[in-house]
Amino acid sequence: MNFTLIIFNLFITYVMFASGVIRAEEFKLDYSSAKHALPPIETAGSKFFSSETGEQFFIKGIAYQPQYSQEDAISLGLPMSDTKYIDPLATPAICLRDIPHLAELGVNTIRVYAIDPTQSHDVCMEALMENGIYVLLDLSEPDASISRDSPSWDFGVYQRYKDVIDAMHQYPNVLGFFAGNEVTNDRTNTNASPFVKASIRDMKEHIKNMNYRAIPIGYSTNDDVETRENLAQFFSCGNDTADFYGINMYEWCGYSSFHNSGYDKRTQEFKNYPIPVFFSEFGCNLVRPRPFTEVEALYSKQMSSVWSGGLAYMYFEEENQYGVVEIDSKNRVVRLKDFEYLKDEFKRSEPSGITKSEYLRRLGLSPNAPTTKRECPSISVAWKAAEKLPERPEKSNCDCLTRSLPCLVSPFSDQSKYKEYFEYVCGQVDCSDIKADGENGEYGKYSGCTPDQKLALQISKLYFSLAEQNDICPVDDRHVYFNRDSKNGPNNDECASLIKSVKRSSRTRKSDDRVPSPIEDHTSSGSNIAPSVLLELAFVVLAGLIV
Repeated sequence: MNFTLIIFNLFITYVMFASGVIRAEEFKLDYSSAKHALPPIETAGSKFFSSETGEQFFIKGIAYQPQYSQEDAISLGLPMSDTKYIDPLATPAICLRDIPHLAELGVNTIRVYAIDPTQSHDVCMEALMENGIYVLLDLSEPDASISRDSPSWDFGVYQRYKDVIDAMHQYPNVLGFFAGNEVTNDRTNTNASPFVKASIRDMKEHIKNMNYRAIPIGYSTNDDVETRENLAQFFSCGNDTADFYGINMYEWCGYSSFHNSGYDKRTQEFKNYPIPVFFSEFGCNLVRPRPFTEVEALYSKQMSSVWSGGLAYMYFEEENQYGVVEIDSKNRVVRLKDFEYLKDEFKRSEPSGITKSEYLRRLGLSPNAPTTKRECPSISVAWKAAEKLPERPEKSNCDCLTRSLPCLVSPFSDQSKYKEYFEYVCGQVDCSDIKADGENGEYGKYSGCTPDQKLALQISKLYFSLAEQNDICPVDDRHVYFNRDSKNGPNNDECASLIKSVKRSSRTRKSDDRVPSPIEDHTSSGSNIAPSVLLELAFVVLAGLIV
């Protein structure tokens, strides 16, 4: 199919979607027999290869995620929802408008940071496939990701990651998935990395259990001076390694050079790295328009023997001024000078690779040979990530909490409330069973439950410790409510045993029963400590005065 015909087909399809003649959910495709299907990309050692030809694959890509705004969502005719992002792969009005420009730019890969797994992606993925474009997808979204500040590998994020894989595995042009992006970004939060690595392990296991093709799963990091070496070692060590490693690299600005930018040092550091490594973002914008002179170096012999290409940041021009196109008020694409510079650099760059068979021959490996395990970095002042990872979240245990606890919690829109209430309740009861300590490798039995379930567990312990017989939970907030079904008792032996253990653990109150200042809740009046708790504290204070 020639380029003119591809553009014509995309235009007709775009018009039909924009006019409502056909809907995305009606546009179902069978990829098993598609003549234009791209061969899946696979990994072997430190390289990407075409599964069909065995030729080495280099990423020539760009980040592709429109910024969310309610105005844009309405103008595109998107249904109003609670999502805080626009999924460009589920919105033909966006992707079909942009794909001709992506094709002319010369990219073979795009990176999309958040998709909606409940929507159909057939139209956009098919159109990308027709234009030879693969997709790298982040598994997270703004409200479901591993937090660097209070990291955990909980069932909510676990389910989100699985949902994305289940929705996208069928497309042969899905190159891989990112399990995290800059979760550890400096020495103060290296303890978050074990949770990301656990997510990689569990998603690889999910893919295997579901008999999906072996889609690579990796991680994207920043290039922090203090953590770069330990991070790279951590995600490639032990039994549970990433399949690839991306670095968001912004050291080359304007008309820098291989040596002045530090690219020479980074290349030397990764020359023996055991998995594919590439620039998951690049494109310093201190000089505008960006000349993208780093592209020539990235695909040259001195770098292409180590690096598998990279993705420029980014397609859309927004407030941060990293785009190569603008979208005007009439939803038209306006190319910036950066577009032409990047297009020319991609066009001139033709990296020479190696075939998979020759690569394995040189390494003396068979296609299925086991890899040698690398040592993990030791704990130090600048690195506090344990080799021991949290277990896979257990849904059955967490569901027992929801069904059987006397006090339950509905989600807070203000995420800071969780921290405030945990600080209060864990000053009263032992919270070690929800502990998620990535530095020391200590993970409580319920550390994989959602924040709502974990908070409900601790509030229920406080309820039991006060020997309450009423229907009032010891935290006064509309998000905390009494579970009347709990009066009937657990509905199975497993849950009954769980509740007994919760009651036993609640009998030991913390010796330091400090009560912080009442936390104001903007949706309720008065103290957020229940009257029964205040009464108990009053007696304690009175007894102290008498003594």
